[in-house]
Amino acid sequence: MRRQNGFSLMEILIALVIIGILGSLVVGNFMGAVDDSRFTKLKSDFKAFESGLMRYYSDNGFYPSTQQGLAALEQRPDSNPEPTNYPRGGYLKIEKDPWGNEYLYLSPAEYGEGDYEIISLGNDGQEGGEGMATDIANWNVDEYVQSMKQANQ
Repeated sequence: MRRQNGFSLMEILIALVIIGILGSLVVGNFMGAVDDSRFTKLKSDFKAFESGLMRYYSDNGFYPSTQQGLAALEQRPDSNPEPTNYPRGGYLKIEKDPWGNEYLYLSPAEYGEGDYEIISLGNDGQEGGEGMATDIANWNVDEYVQSMKQANQ
């Protein structure tokens, strides 16, 4: 009688289950790191916009209008109110939010307190929503990040 070498079907299935479990753990940790990096970029963008808006206000005595938007920090607006002291090259380059959407800008603020509001539509790119799809503003970003971290634990 010959003896056959190799693995039984049961041994292969057990190995696949173990690989699947280990893979899900790695993917879970990776997705948490991706979310953390998005939150970090979002907070960094808000700080940069706030700094640019403060410089804009300091130079001109007013913030850009809602119609002028954040683009007024990148390129001199030609609509009213026109800035009188605009630096060559603008204040900063405007990038999209971590989910690839344009930031919204409201002046005066509609929901938060203050002279302006900067909003990311979150991962769904739609206004409104709940959970991960909630809109995130410069005035509630810390609360949002904290609630998402608690939900992921």
